[in-house]
Amino acid sequence: MSSPRKPLHLFEAYGVEMEYMIVKNDTLEILPITDKVIYDVAGKFDSDVELGDMAWSNELVLHVIELKTNGPARTLTGLIEKFQAQVNHINQLLQKYNARLLGSGAHPFMDPYREMCLWPHEHNQIYEAYNKIFDCRGHGWANLQSTHLNLPFANDEEFGKLHAAIRILMPIIPALSASSPVLDNQVSGFSDTRLEVYKSNQKQIPSIAGKVIPERVFSKAEYEQKIFKRIYADIAPYDEDEILRDQFLNSRGAIARFDRGAIEIRIIDIQECPQADIAVLSAVIETLKALVAERWVSVAEQQNWKEDDLAEILWKVVKDGQQAEINNPAYLKLCGYDKGDTCTAKELWQHLYDTILTASIPEESTRQALAFILQNDTLSARIVKALNGNPSPEKIKAVYEQLADCLKEGKQFLG
Repeated sequence: MSSPRKPLHLFEAYGVEMEYMIVKNDTLEILPITDKVIYDVAGKFDSDVELGDMAWSNELVLHVIELKTNGPARTLTGLIEKFQAQVNHINQLLQKYNARLLGSGAHPFMDPYREMCLWPHEHNQIYEAYNKIFDCRGHGWANLQSTHLNLPFANDEEFGKLHAAIRILMPIIPALSASSPVLDNQVSGFSDTRLEVYKSNQKQIPSIAGKVIPERVFSKAEYEQKIFKRIYADIAPYDEDEILRDQFLNSRGAIARFDRGAIEIRIIDIQECPQADIAVLSAVIETLKALVAERWVSVAEQQNWKEDDLAEILWKVVKDGQQAEINNPAYLKLCGYDKGDTCTAKELWQHLYDTILTASIPEESTRQALAFILQNDTLSARIVKALNGNPSPEKIKAVYEQLADCLKEGKQFLG
């Protein structure tokens, strides 16, 4: 999210990024031609294409294209239509390549060791540096698609409040957003397989991703000292040219971008269509607003939570999705849940939906899309249900063809 001259305050604007796979129409195999798509529009192999208030850009791998707001958007209203229009535009361009876009957090049968192609053009030296150190052929690098939400802060005080609230909410976000149940043509057993493989993709240098939930740091100086300084020191022996010595090196599930005046939430699997993504983002934003406003507990109490305690809940949700049991009464109190000492992640989100989200999300279509997720479970669970105990390669391909149709038509997947 680019910073305008005047700093944006909390919740004054939103930067949204959605990553999609390019796949072949007939086989659904990945097709590494993002550079060709960008060339078709820009006339050169740029890493970014600006199209009014929207933009496209490359990612590390050549079969993924990112669609995003071109700078901060003042509201989420209208973004469903804007993102869907970009999807339609790219799908049109892809017709001559016999290809189309596909959503969801991971490709179900890509072989990253055989098929991974790095972006070869502008900024390639960054991707080559990552590949040299970490070998990007694994699923945790080459096969994961997410929706990123950038939220602004204007000063240290706002950063401290926002970072605290984001840390608190992160453990239960995958109960709405998980969409990656299949890897290597097999149901993985994880609701959010993308996050499960993501957490260990830089295991040679553990400090880069940390516990995925960020540490208890609530000022720029503290962040520089406890996070940036450490990861820069740890990467230094592997990165002699200092190509990766930048804020983007931080790979936690939410990262501070002080150069942009924003925190970027990276824990969200992309959904089947923009309508579903904006519904998830709306739920996240409105719940964060309530936390920042101290609706249930003080900011100080939120800041007191250690990353290990939050991560324990996160990995339960990554495994079991909406059915994950949250048996930590102190955590439930953070969200105002007072119906008992334990509940499922679904019950907790239903509580948030009933108490704040129905009133705070203005668009009825977005509320309905969110209600659809709560009623019918995560996209991950819906995919597994559609496979109906028969995850043969043919069945998996058929289900993901339906997902590609959902993206084209802008509708949610029931299964």
